[in-house]
Amino acid sequence: MYDVTTAKLFLLDMDGTFYLDDTLLPGALEFLALCRATGRQFAFLTNNSSKSKADYLAKLTRLGADVTEHDIFTSGDATLLYLAENGFPKDILLIGTPSLEAQFAAEGYTVRAAKPRAVVLGFDTTITYDKLRLLCDAVRAGLPYIATHPDYNCPVAGGFIPDIGAVIAFVKASTGRDPDAVIGKPNAYIARAAAHKYGVSLKDVCMVGDRLYTDIALGACGCGTALVLCGETTPEALAAGSVTPGVVCADLAALGRLL
Repeated sequence: MYDVTTAKLFLLDMDGTFYLDDTLLPGALEFLALCRATGRQFAFLTNNSSKSKADYLAKLTRLGADVTEHDIFTSGDATLLYLAENGFPKDILLIGTPSLEAQFAAEGYTVRAAKPRAVVLGFDTTITYDKLRLLCDAVRAGLPYIATHPDYNCPVAGGFIPDIGAVIAFVKASTGRDPDAVIGKPNAYIARAAAHKYGVSLKDVCMVGDRLYTDIALGACGCGTALVLCGETTPEALAAGSVTPGVVCADLAALGRLL
């Protein structure tokens, strides 16, 4: 079993790990206080690109968390880094929420270019059939195609809503193409980017989340992992899955008791 006491940085998923909709999950605020009391860092690492850091900060603050934007790193942030590091053009077709569009526009991107030279797909809770048509047309034309993350569903109170992975499957059915790159968990790029931002090595990082195929699969890049059973993954799914967490806990309250 993974020894969570060795972690210097806890990367915390949000949806299904820290909160569900507008309700804190057990031990959430106490875990942040425990990290501070024991000299450990924490940061929120989320694949959900439908919101910006400012949006997440407002929600976390409303729920009682004493955090700043520095403590939040999203797949949208990581995607912007990836595009910059790899010299992508600024004239793109971005499929995303107004919040994600504003984040990209602030970095100089034209998000609905008349002649886009690349396609970026985010988790768009405002998606329309017209957006899907534009997306498929651009992908079918052979433009570079980047997705912020791979999640199939997003947990909400009472169940799940379709996430970006469902749209990726839709696009593949229409065009025959998968994204050229997927940035968020479980891909190593976002883990390396987060470790660099917070000044630690991957071996000193523990990813805490509720999804086997994103949060826990991130362990393949060299970090520790802790699965919480208060979100998407059920005990039955864990038993049937092929990804093994470093440690399994009911929630952040239970994880905190291991520190």
